[in-house]
Amino acid sequence: MDIQEQLAILRAKVQAIQGRTENQSALPPRSVAFVEELLSGEVKETVHGRHFETEKLHPIDERYGCIALRDLFQLAPDLLQAVSEGTVAECHPERWAFLDTETTGLAGGSGTYAFLVGIGSIDREGFRVRQFFMRDYAEEASQLAAVAEYLERFDVLITYNGKSYDQPLLETRFRMCRARHPFERLQHLDLLYGARRLWKRRMENCKLTYLEREVLGVEREGDVPGSLIPYLYFEFVRTKRAARLLPVFHHNVLDIVSLACLTAIVPEAFRNPETVPVRHGSDLLGLARWLVQVEKPEQALLLLERAFSVGLPDEMLFPALLEAGLLRKKLGLWPAALETFTELTLCRNSCRVRAWEELAKYYEHRERNCALALDMTVAALTWQDTPELRLREARLRSRVDRRPAKLKLTVGA
Repeated sequence: MDIQEQLAILRAKVQAIQGRTENQSALPPRSVAFVEELLSGEVKETVHGRHFETEKLHPIDERYGCIALRDLFQLAPDLLQAVSEGTVAECHPERWAFLDTETTGLAGGSGTYAFLVGIGSIDREGFRVRQFFMRDYAEEASQLAAVAEYLERFDVLITYNGKSYDQPLLETRFRMCRARHPFERLQHLDLLYGARRLWKRRMENCKLTYLEREVLGVEREGDVPGSLIPYLYFEFVRTKRAARLLPVFHHNVLDIVSLACLTAIVPEAFRNPETVPVRHGSDLLGLARWLVQVEKPEQALLLLERAFSVGLPDEMLFPALLEAGLLRKKLGLWPAALETFTELTLCRNSCRVRAWEELAKYYEHRERNCALALDMTVAALTWQDTPELRLREARLRSRVDRRPAKLKLTVGA
């Protein structure tokens, strides 16, 4: 390629760059169209600069799927104590803040920004969502200062996967802005953990949008995919055209409203597990296992028995039967425990060996019948050969073999 061809290519590149610059300079002003024409809201000023805020109120007489927003205001102040295992104290729903963020990526770290922070709250007028938006990166300090000030009116923070993502991300952003984050004072309930305990055995997944459809009965229309949200914000920062970003604000509001409505359902199941109107055995199984973790075996056993009566698929039924047998054993209900373990040995299933082993333990330690305990251990070994079972077999055989000698010595004397 000679020098003239190289110059021609260079001139073409310069013209292309000039054309892009001219097009960008012809774009509408950065914030006027966005604030005054596309969203109701206003530009807020703080000591750190400016940012944009908007608010949406869902009136008290609205319904969101199966939940009446009026019911949110009437939720019990102690509703969150059980599902949080006592970490959230009694507090009126007006003091709860439902938080969700829209970010520039899902990886987290110092390079990820929370460009939109939504905070929902319950009051006598309905459900209110205030959104704090940074129109460019320079507005982050102002946005975060306003978020911190707004959160001062609340005592409890409720999120969905917020303990793993939203709160750590915001703490990082506050540190990057050399500001103190507001989360030390707030009690935090991450509803994802309760939802998983309750529904992971039955639901395809426990994503918020999936539970919104399957539990609340809400089908979103025209929602923006979460994976597209960072790119829409990057486009807005580059072009200052806000129209394509508006669905992100709507997406954020729907996430927060869904979070609030699920808060009316999930914690209640943990607050009153014995009387909760659950129609699926798998949900009862999840609650029962949680009750075991919090040292409430009697209640757990009652829920397992309800789950059996409602019905469980085979892959859940046999482990649940074993758990019921172990609970009956723990509570000293030996006849019922033996019946459960024996039932498990009568057909091929994943818990059969463990049931034989539990029967062997019972006959060795409670009945002092080593011969029968050995029979149970040998039966277990026919299905699964493990070092633990071999040790049990050897010990029981040695005890059984020693007994005739002791008997003869006693008779001869």
